[in-house]
Amino acid sequence: MPTRPRTPRVAEKSSPLVVLLRGVNVGGRRTFRPSVLARELRDYDVVNIGAAGTFVVRNPGRSHAAFRARLLRALPAETEVMLCDGRDLLRLETENPFGAEPPSSEVVRFVSVLSAAGAIRAALPVSFPPEGEWLVRVVASNGRFVFGMYRRHMKTIAYLGKIDALFGARATTRNWNTIMAIVRILKEH
Repeated sequence: MPTRPRTPRVAEKSSPLVVLLRGVNVGGRRTFRPSVLARELRDYDVVNIGAAGTFVVRNPGRSHAAFRARLLRALPAETEVMLCDGRDLLRLETENPFGAEPPSSEVVRFVSVLSAAGAIRAALPVSFPPEGEWLVRVVASNGRFVFGMYRRHMKTIAYLGKIDALFGARATTRNWNTIMAIVRILKEH
């Protein structure tokens, strides 16, 4: 029986992924070196951004589940992982909820990424603490993304932790400058 010529398989071009790890390298807990992890995952063309566990995966392959499994095996400790399609973060730049006006030097803009779209729709804006001068102010949300500002203060991290309850899903937070660094890398790709 004659054999048919095999059609060569063309690798599908998949959209880059953004990986955000929750609660690593914070307060001396679950410490690791993200640059080492990026080197270990070099087959996926991983770019490390800073020390908070933020990565752009330029070649995640066709199976995001296979990449996630490989990532979890490479992590030195059990860690909560949020994966985002790179296109979603590119849209954040054009849909910038903060506007063009820069914040004062004491205020930091942030984006929290929820593990799943929030089960709870919060009435926004919300400030923490609710009385007196705010330390965290949540101003908008869109799907898995929550936008806000915080003031640099010892109690700020505890108030950022309230975003989980506010939206009914686990969240990890990055400042707007980190999000813009991710966008620059995605645009270069």
